[in-house]
Amino acid sequence: MKFLFFTLLYQPLYNFLIFLIWLTPGHSIAVSIVILTVVVRLILLPTSLKAARLQIRTMELQPKINKIRSEIKDQKEQSQALMNLYKEEGLSPFGSCLPLLIQLPLLIVLYQVFRNGLTAVNPAELYSFIPHTVTINNLMFGLDLAKADPWVLPILAGLSQLVLSLMMMPPKPKTTAGQADPMAMMSRQMIFLLPIMTVFIGRSMPAALIIYWIVTTVFSIGQQWYVNKEIRNTGTRDERRETENITINKPNSLASPQPKKQDMLMKMMNKRLDKQERKSGVNVTVRSKKK
Repeated sequence: MKFLFFTLLYQPLYNFLIFLIWLTPGHSIAVSIVILTVVVRLILLPTSLKAARLQIRTMELQPKINKIRSEIKDQKEQSQALMNLYKEEGLSPFGSCLPLLIQLPLLIVLYQVFRNGLTAVNPAELYSFIPHTVTINNLMFGLDLAKADPWVLPILAGLSQLVLSLMMMPPKPKTTAGQADPMAMMSRQMIFLLPIMTVFIGRSMPAALIIYWIVTTVFSIGQQWYVNKEIRNTGTRDERRETENITINKPNSLASPQPKKQDMLMKMMNKRLDKQERKSGVNVTVRSKKK
């Protein structure tokens, strides 16, 4: 297994990183890490988008899931009810986790690649056709990326993680009494825990890895913005269709006065005809008497 990870994942990514370091002006590892991270995220974009969509749909189902868990106490019946709910919605309870599990080994390998490529090039791990430089520029704005940065980069990583967490936050669900759901409130409080942990963990890691973390999070922010916009547009189209269906099925209020007008006209015409008939009848009767 270790050989497969090295041959299929680690070695190609490591060679690509060393090639980018050789290619970039000044042999900057910061620019190389940014390019490599963007390339990898673009390759993983289809699975990432799928995971983001499924995660949002799962969050939208959370009120129904909480209702099932509160009303059904038997574990077997509860599990069956949850499976029926997922089946009705066309979702899988593990659908949003599988794409992330696929990405996890690659992210671990990237961590190893960036850590091992910070100081020197290891010719034993390079392909024979990969050009490489002897020296690697670890400096970025005077900051040594091979060492830990205690404040600037970790704080930027934490702020970007906070923005991503807020974008992934579902709407506030309400209970029947109009009060906020306690479970939802707890989940929202936990959202702020990850950015804080990011800052503290980032202070002990090489700054180059924090650059990778920031670029990945910024890419995820753009991806989440796209998914949120897509879902909003889909919801708007569905609401518009429902409104159109209601309008079509609802009796036309503008057309309703027309039958009333027609009835009134018919009544007026009937009255006039009745009067004419009565007049004609009187005349006939008078004439008959004169005869």
